[in-house]
Amino acid sequence: MGCWIFNESLSVVLLLVWLGLNLYLFIDTFHWYEKDDAYLYTRIMLGSTLAWARASATCLNFNCMLILLPVSRNLISFIRRTSCCRGSLRRQLDKNLTFHKIVAYGIAVNASKFSIFFWFVFQLLLHNLIVILNTTTQMLTTIAGITGVLITVAFILILTSSTEIIRRSFYEVFWYTHHLFVVFFVGLIIHGMGQLIRGQTPQSLLLHNVTYCKDHYSEWEKSAQCPLPLFSGNEPVAWKWVLGPMVVYICERIVRIWRFQQKVIITKVVTHSSGVLELHMKKRGFKMEPGQYIFLQCPSVSQLEWHPFTLTSAPEEEFFSVHIRVAGDWTGALFKACGAEGSVFQEPWKLPRLAVDGPFGAATTDVFNYRVSVCIAAGIGVTPFASILKSIWFKCCNPNTELMLEKVGALHDDEKMDVITGLRQKTFYGRPNWDTEFRQIAGNHPSSSIGVFFCGPKALSKILQKRCNLYSSADPRGVQFHYNKESF
Repeated sequence: MGCWIFNESLSVVLLLVWLGLNLYLFIDTFHWYEKDDAYLYTRIMLGSTLAWARASATCLNFNCMLILLPVSRNLISFIRRTSCCRGSLRRQLDKNLTFHKIVAYGIAVNASKFSIFFWFVFQLLLHNLIVILNTTTQMLTTIAGITGVLITVAFILILTSSTEIIRRSFYEVFWYTHHLFVVFFVGLIIHGMGQLIRGQTPQSLLLHNVTYCKDHYSEWEKSAQCPLPLFSGNEPVAWKWVLGPMVVYICERIVRIWRFQQKVIITKVVTHSSGVLELHMKKRGFKMEPGQYIFLQCPSVSQLEWHPFTLTSAPEEEFFSVHIRVAGDWTGALFKACGAEGSVFQEPWKLPRLAVDGPFGAATTDVFNYRVSVCIAAGIGVTPFASILKSIWFKCCNPNTELMLEKVGALHDDEKMDVITGLRQKTFYGRPNWDTEFRQIAGNHPSSSIGVFFCGPKALSKILQKRCNLYSSADPRGVQFHYNKESF
């Protein structure tokens, strides 16, 4: 339990840091707009809704700053390769998509609070329908109004198309609507240029005594201390929050475009049962590690769509390969383009052009960092371990290779050689009794740090994570199961 407590504690600490920063920014901004004299007359008209809206806007900008970083895969891969990123820190990087979703929820919450501000404004005008209609018309013709509508619509489409059922059943819908993030960020940057929220200018505050004048409207322009107050809008600040992450993400896209131009040669096409396509490819300068994945694009199928696939080849081989299961329109079209449906040999020049982005690091690349590793897969999730098992075999055949890893997949004690992997320990097929297996592994390795790597459905992932937590010793010197889940 000790290892699990530390890993979970680190995740909780990072989450609390994110929540704490949101809370601090909200309170600090709220207090500023509630107390600053420059917004006194605005507060008289709108009450605390001004402070609520601006505080929510600040948190919105903060989360928009973070949202692009977890999907900057080259940046994450670079951090994974650094010497300071080890163990628990690397496992936190594997939760990048989870953090991306959490930040998205943060944006949704703060955008909702910000929108409530306008609802209250309209409530203040309910006594006069004509004023409401005129205000609405004016709002929709201003920079703030137009961009506000665009931002809201774009984000709603992105959020609703990101649900599990849409991503699994209609991936193309998810993919294309997610690119509305360009509209969202451009609208966010322009939105503040409308300078809808206005405060009293510093020069006006020096001449206009708000403490006295706010209670003596009749003396405005008559008394020396109550000249007519002057107001101006705030300078836009959203761009300052998102500029850095946007530059990083643009660099990511530039790298993808550069990789798109690099020639990829398909050397072999193999059709397997159950609609699985195996592609062998070559690309100049391509270097990989076991367990990594790539993004694949086929311009003849779609000019925009890139899909992630785990590499099934070993770094020691002269090619790199992927196994693709037909599970949608894009994979089905690729299946046809490669001539996998027919029994006639496809001429190499007739094969479609492919573009490859990557490779990128994944949780399974840490298999070699443990003395004992347990690899568990379900369905097509077996693909990342094909690369790992092949690489182990190549390393074992090379007497000059130093390998920290001593034992893999010890779920079935059998001295016979496995017919697929060639390893002494036979690959176990089917679902075992997890309590029995984990208890046995813990008993055989009482003082070891054991890496458990899984690729497959969420339901089984939850079961395995619970078993890792249950059978990890509370004593740090005892057996510790480190759970690693593959995710794209």
